[in-house]
Amino acid sequence: MLSVRGLSGGYGQIVALRAIDLDVAEGELVAVIGRNGAGKTTLLRTISGLQPAFSGQVRLRNRDVTRASAPDLVRAGVAHVPEGRQVFGTLSVEDNLRLGAYYRTDAEADADLEKQYELFPMLRERRASLASILSGGQQQMLALGRGLMAAPKLLMLDEPSMGLAPQFVLQIFRTIVELRKRGTTILLIEQNARAALKVADRAYVIETGRVVLAGPASQIANDSSVKSLYLGR
Repeated sequence: MLSVRGLSGGYGQIVALRAIDLDVAEGELVAVIGRNGAGKTTLLRTISGLQPAFSGQVRLRNRDVTRASAPDLVRAGVAHVPEGRQVFGTLSVEDNLRLGAYYRTDAEADADLEKQYELFPMLRERRASLASILSGGQQQMLALGRGLMAAPKLLMLDEPSMGLAPQFVLQIFRTIVELRKRGTTILLIEQNARAALKVADRAYVIETGRVVLAGPASQIANDSSVKSLYLGR
């Protein structure tokens, strides 16, 4: 589904990614863990066309999309749920969801809207409410639903549990597991390493913009350095 080779990127003269190699197979859930400032968010922003790559290549289903724009990548099947949720606070819950289906037909949007309400019953109850009055956990569900409205081939999630109360963290990860069971391909950036490694098929560890460890999630979780640095044991 996704193949990243030698990807470098950053901001101005600052290099935040250094020759990243990463793969996500169709139907797989791959986690990327690392400390704050390691380059995780920059990785997603570069893959999704929100900022240019310095060098390297990004391929989606064997198509070179390294220089594709963010709108073109959405049309190609990439949905990026950003860090901090970034919902449209002055719009209703339903309008936020419909914006996720901007490039799709009204009939497709109507059908998928019902799917999101089934996945997140709370959103149905609050469909007419302004997104700004939702709790952080509810806004994260809305951001997830909005991403799914694009009918993505690849769903990229950036820190979906950040700043949430424990009950919402559990609910978000249950949803991620459910999406994985339904066959959604997911690239998950997550600082909660314990939760991410528990649900992922494979994982990458990034430090200072480089991949320092990669393999099955269970193997990464049992690595002594990962236990010490990220799992607190």
